[in-house]
Formats: sequence, structure tokens, C-alpha cells
Amino acid sequence: MTGLVDTHCHLADPRLYGDLEGVLARAAAAGVHAMVSVGAIGPIESDRRTVEIAERQPGVFAAVGVHPHDAKDCDPARIAELRELAQSRKVVAIGETGLDFHYLHSPADAQEAALRRHLELAGELELPVVIHCRDGEQRVMEIVGEVGMPRAGGVIHCFTGDIGAARGFVELGFYVSFSGIITFRNANAVRAAAAAVPDDAVMVETDAPYLAPEPLRGKRNEPAFVVRIAEVLAHLRGVATERLAAQAAANASRLFRLPPAPV
Repeated sequence: MTGLVDTHCHLADPRLYGDLEGVLARAAAAGVHAMVSVGAIGPIESDRRTVEIAERQPGVFAAVGVHPHDAKDCDPARIAELRELAQSRKVVAIGETGLDFHYLHSPADAQEAALRRHLELAGELELPVVIHCRDGEQRVMEIVGEVGMPRAGGVIHCFTGDIGAARGFVELGFYVSFSGIITFRNANAVRAAAAAVPDDAVMVETDAPYLAPEPLRGKRNEPAFVVRIAEVLAHLRGVATERLAAQAAANASRLFRLPPAPV
């Protein structure tokens, strides 16, 4: 396959950054022509390194934000730093932001406040927003309804909900991105949702270095493995892998305004 897009990975993570040339070479060999590398996790240095990588690598684009785990640190000064980083032509989205009520590494009210700030920043900069959501689907929908969906749209990354949640997000205007979780044995609800999302709203991602798909679960994930995710998603949707990959890539290109795949 060619023309695949990994819509969410973390190339600045030390587990990938230390082997960046190899990671990118294996991705290219697997047919991945573009990837969106997300900072967000940890201090602002992660976002800075993510933008630096994107500016050096033609097929890499960046998203900058504050992960919900770190929402307690998302003050106006941090938002100002994100705004400055987002001036790079390679920054294509704001995030990941959102709600994680499963782990609650940051208090719920701090997560909700950070989500509102990210939605406002995405609207101001006319960039799409990348949403992380775990055990908070209804509240994310409510906050987006209150603040407003960014005109540039958004994606629910690494979807972990059920069909009802997927339909609710699509109705709001979100794309829905599926990761290696769809290959896990206990992910029946996610697989059912993956089969039901409309063609024009579906995406694929690795979330590397996390969540390697079966049969690689437990190993370091990397963008090349998005091929496996596309294969399983295509099977769930009853279409050829090449067709699914092309549709998901077209959706990613439309949302993130990526250049077309090389012919």
C-alpha cells in the first residue's frame, strides 16, 4: 500500500526520538507518506521538539497542546506558548486535549477548563482540534456544544467508546480515529463502532509508541504499524484494505490540510 496517513503518533517521545531515522524509514517502506506527530504529553519541551521534527521532515506534521493528564498545568501562559508554536507552517492542529476521567491524573474541573481553552485557541487560529476522550464522552459533547466546534473541525483520536458515542461525535462534526485497540480481544464495543462510522469520517492512527496492535501488543509501537490497523479496520467494514486506506488518508488530508500523496 501507498498513501497511508498515521494521524496520531508521538515522535518526540524518547522511545521513538532515539531511533527517529529508523522509525521514519520503516514508515516510508510500509507506505506511510504522512504522519501527524503530537506533542502535548508532559512539559512544553515535548511540543517544541515535535515542531522541530516536523520542520525538518517533509512528511511529518505537528499538533501542539496539553494532554488532559497535564491539564492542571494548562494556564494562560501555557496557552500563549502553544499559540506561538502554532505559527509554524507545519503545525496542523491543536491538541491533544480532552477529558480522561478514567485515570484523573488532573482534576476534572482542570481538564474541562483546559478543553475549553484549546477549543477557543483552535477557533482563533482556524486549526482543527485533536480530542482525547476516555470515560468522558457525554461531557466532551456538552462542552463542545457550549464553546462551539472549531470551524476547521476536529478528530476524536484513539476512540474507545461505543456506537452511540461515535454517532454523537460524528453528528457534532468530528472525525473518529481508530488505533490498535480494535485488534484487542476485549474491544468488541470499539470494533462495533469502527464498523459503523461513516466513510467520510473515519481515520486510522497508531498513537505510537503506545498501543501496538496485535500480534505486536506489548512492544514499542511505531507509525509503520498503521498498516495492521488499516487491515483490521477494513475487515471490520467489509472493504478492501487499499480502499479503506485511501478513504482514511483522504479524510486526514481534508481535516489537516495535508499535501497529496506522491504519485
